[in-house]
Amino acid sequence: MPLAVKYVGWAHGMLFVLYVVCLIMAWQEKKWGIGKVIVLFVASLLPFAPFWVDKKLKEEESPR
Repeated sequence: MPLAVKYVGWAHGMLFVLYVVCLIMAWQEKKWGIGKVIVLFVASLLPFAPFWVDKKLKEEESPR
C-alpha cells in the first residue's frame, strides 16, 4: 500500500520535526544544559524512550 506508507511516513516525519522544534523551545525556556538536550534528542530516536523521558520530566516538574 504505497499511498498509505507515503502519508504515514510523512506524518511521522512531521511529528519528529515538531518534537525537535519543541525540544529547542523548551531548551531555551528552561535553560537546560547541552547534555540534557542531547539525551532528550537521542531518546527521540530510540523506541519507547520518549515515554521514559516524559516520566522523568514530569517528576522534575512536580512539586516536592
